[in-house]
Amino acid sequence: MIQIENLTKQYGAVRALDNLNMTVEPGSIFGFLGPNGSGKTTTLRILTGLAKPTAGSAQVAGVNVSKDAYNLPSHIGYLPEEPAFYSWMTPQEFLDYIGRLHGLSSSKRIARIRELLILVGLTEAGKRRIGGFSRGMRQRLGLAAALVHRPEVLLLDEPVSALDPAGRKAVLELIEQLSGQCTILMSTHILADVERVCNVVGIISRGRIIVQSPREELLNRYVQPVFEFDSTDVSAFQRWAELLKKQTWITSVSIEGQTARIVVNDVVQARAELLASVMAQHIVLRRYEEIRPSLEDVFLQLVETESPQ
Repeated sequence: MIQIENLTKQYGAVRALDNLNMTVEPGSIFGFLGPNGSGKTTTLRILTGLAKPTAGSAQVAGVNVSKDAYNLPSHIGYLPEEPAFYSWMTPQEFLDYIGRLHGLSSSKRIARIRELLILVGLTEAGKRRIGGFSRGMRQRLGLAAALVHRPEVLLLDEPVSALDPAGRKAVLELIEQLSGQCTILMSTHILADVERVCNVVGIISRGRIIVQSPREELLNRYVQPVFEFDSTDVSAFQRWAELLKKQTWITSVSIEGQTARIVVNDVVQARAELLASVMAQHIVLRRYEEIRPSLEDVFLQLVETESPQ
């Protein structure tokens, strides 16, 4: 649904995108993940036709964004990081205006507005002026506006980065509900949000995609198994840690406060020997846990590898 090939964007001496290559399959919720300044917003501006690439090409829903940008609006919905509204309008008036821009008939606009206000939880606020809305309400209205014409592709630029926990939860739940209705590209630097709603992840660093993979496959491929132990006997922990460092199946051992974190390269041997080892040192445990792979661990590992020394 989105095909990017060798996309480059130069701003003077700054290369925001550097031969970017990326594919987004139909129906996926694609987490476009990267640190601030990595090129995420520049990519979305090109995909929406708001900026032109210096080199390379991009297609969205079969439309070449450089050669045929005029036809893009009927295929895409776009929610910028800070959506803009006419503050004197109500949500009903604003969504009706967006529907007119997309050529929807009066009857279709009425039905679609009712449907969208229910979807984003703004039915009761439908006749209030937008100027008095909270940031979370404005973000939900922006999402409704992006969906008025039932786009094939939904482009979201940091949709929850400035929201409080309640607002983030509401918007992420909306994005989850849209799964299967359209293809979603969600740009963000918040790893927990990607881990929650996205089924495919692309990590961008310094204008280039460094990895793209289904989320679970990415976790399984890059994250080493981690075991954690909690005990109040810190001195015994320290002695045990020194013994563990001699084992070839252990990658690293770190102790922070009352928690020992052990990264291993052989999970089978670790499961067989770690618990027996700590019990042999007569350490009383409060917790023993094999930690689920974290997208944050993958992200930090890959981005740090790409960072200039």
